[in-house]
Amino acid sequence: MGASGAGTTTLGRSLADHWSVPHADADDYFWVPTVPPYVEKRPEADRVTLMRSVFLPREAWIISGSVLGWGESAVELCDAVVFLTLDPEERLRRLSSRESRRREGQEVDDAAWAAFLDWARGYDDPTFPGRSRVAHEAWLGTLRQPVLRLDSALPREALRDAVLGWEPGRA
Repeated sequence: MGASGAGTTTLGRSLADHWSVPHADADDYFWVPTVPPYVEKRPEADRVTLMRSVFLPREAWIISGSVLGWGESAVELCDAVVFLTLDPEERLRRLSSRESRRREGQEVDDAAWAAFLDWARGYDDPTFPGRSRVAHEAWLGTLRQPVLRLDSALPREALRDAVLGWEPGRA
């Protein structure tokens, strides 16, 4: 888990490939598939119901993204949590690059793009009321699972290897 643009999906896919297990991103459950994407939120109860029917019954899996405030019942099934952080400037640069690639050749709604960037910037603002570093840190403090904290400025392979070599409970 971590901020949008911190690399949670990239790391999740890398680990899922390594372990040959399914991977899903929280956005797959949070948002109703639309064109353009990310404009219609799925009702909270439907998100969890969908996760329980499609994803959670599997023996092993990885979920990336943030389920803060709606997916705690899924997190209860997790063995561990990895929290990625990244310098805000680099994170926003990566986010802009990613979204530009995603929307290449498509018409871009400038107002929606500006609103998305404002929301993404809010993550590092301690007074931001939505998905934020402060909210994530508080939530992480409530978990029973071990939490591995990584700086996602590291290369993808180094992040993957840090998780693979991690022994929860050992200092």
